[in-house]
Amino acid sequence: MGTSMSETAVKAPGSALGAADSNRWKALVFIALAQLMVVLDATIVNIALPSAQQDLGISDGNRQWVVTAYALAFGGLLLFGGRIADLWGRKRAFVVGLGGFAAASALGGAATNEAMMFGARALQGVFGALLAPAALSLLAVMFTDAKERAKAFGIYGAIAGGGGAVGLILGGFLTEYLDWRWTFFVNIPFAVVAAAGAWFVIREPEGGRNRSTLDIPGVILSTLGLVALVYGFTRAESEGWGDPLTVGMFVASGVLLLAFVLVESRVKAPLLPLRVVTERNRGGIYLSLGLAIIAMFGLFLFLTYYLQIVKGYSPVKTGFAFLPMIAGMITGSTQIGARLMNRVAPRLLMGPGFLVAAVGMLLLTQLEIGSSYTALLLPAMLLLGLGMGTAFMPAMSLATQGVKPQDAGVASAMVNTSQQVGGAIGTALLNTIAASATTAYVADHMGGATSRSQQQLVQLEAMVRGYTSAIWFAVGILVVAAGIALTLVNAGRPGGTTVASSEEGAAEELAVPVVAH
Repeated sequence: MGTSMSETAVKAPGSALGAADSNRWKALVFIALAQLMVVLDATIVNIALPSAQQDLGISDGNRQWVVTAYALAFGGLLLFGGRIADLWGRKRAFVVGLGGFAAASALGGAATNEAMMFGARALQGVFGALLAPAALSLLAVMFTDAKERAKAFGIYGAIAGGGGAVGLILGGFLTEYLDWRWTFFVNIPFAVVAAAGAWFVIREPEGGRNRSTLDIPGVILSTLGLVALVYGFTRAESEGWGDPLTVGMFVASGVLLLAFVLVESRVKAPLLPLRVVTERNRGGIYLSLGLAIIAMFGLFLFLTYYLQIVKGYSPVKTGFAFLPMIAGMITGSTQIGARLMNRVAPRLLMGPGFLVAAVGMLLLTQLEIGSSYTALLLPAMLLLGLGMGTAFMPAMSLATQGVKPQDAGVASAMVNTSQQVGGAIGTALLNTIAASATTAYVADHMGGATSRSQQQLVQLEAMVRGYTSAIWFAVGILVVAAGIALTLVNAGRPGGTTVASSEEGAAEELAVPVVAH
């Protein structure tokens, strides 16, 4: 049994690593640490928001900008950040992103007024948009062996999935026992350690840069289009879907993104080469991941409110209540996904994974005011975690598998973009559904409530009814995600078949070694 020429071609870039061959697992530690910081930040600030609002005198109308300023900068600049990583080199983009994120976090922690806070959050989003694609694309170009890739992406997937829930625990502790400012300051040691480690440990493979001239029209159109889309969904949550500015944002986003696609199909060096998204497997992954995130983001929000308002849990206790979901994600990602990824086709992990998560979600449609944590919430969270962990791991690996090294940053940025846009849609869409069901329940039942205690009970019942109505939609969304994964994602198991490269008109095997029998 001889080695094919294609295997030699695959390993050639890896040989340029030299000493990095022995360091790539150390590098994974620092990449994972940076990813954990970014994911933590997304949830940790939500816990601290009420205290920060009171301290800084932020009005109820403006408080959403603490979250929105970050989301707009991060979501709008992700494609640009991915392209910069391809241009500069991922290591440099990664270290600069970490440094900038730490500085912006220090500014947020030291904020003395709302303008300073909003500015700090926007800056965090800018550097997060550089950092996130650089981290994922570093994994893509450093781990090219199929078995090692499975383990590396298993660890990364578990952190990406479970980090949000860890943020709830950490945010609760910091807010309750220290001060809301520490939810910002805590990022600084994460960033310093990750940047120092990356600088000394990471050695990027040679020849992976994309030195083409920057596609300025593409940068402007994609950034404005994504900002309009994310802001449209964010505004819909607070102002309603019929609000003129909300509708205007969606229309503007559609026009800008359509213009972006037209520009990308014509320019010589596009910001987003259309081959990256039109390849069947990657397209299926971006779509199914985005849908799964829609379902999950809304759920995090509902469960946090349910546990704190309906069940009366403290922020710290709420965070600990999410631990089974984290345990499920880590198990699904590292023990199921990583072990089976080299034995079965990715769709046979993604499809069933999303369906297992849908079963967990289905259990949560039975929520009531007096529901038992042990009997209902615990098994539901375990199933959600297991399903998502199992599905996310092969999805993240396959999304960057087979792309030209020069496209790794922008392919990674598309993973983050589908998650960011999915999060914005999920929060707005499921919140709207929940609010409508809650309002309808109050209108039907408040008339019969005569005492104050009865009125409070109706309010709580209405909230829970709203959550379960929205969770039914989330179940449906996860089933659709499973269907997309099973039908569109047709790649074979790594090492067993070729995954289409992003090189147009060619089937280069850049990411998986293929042995000729």
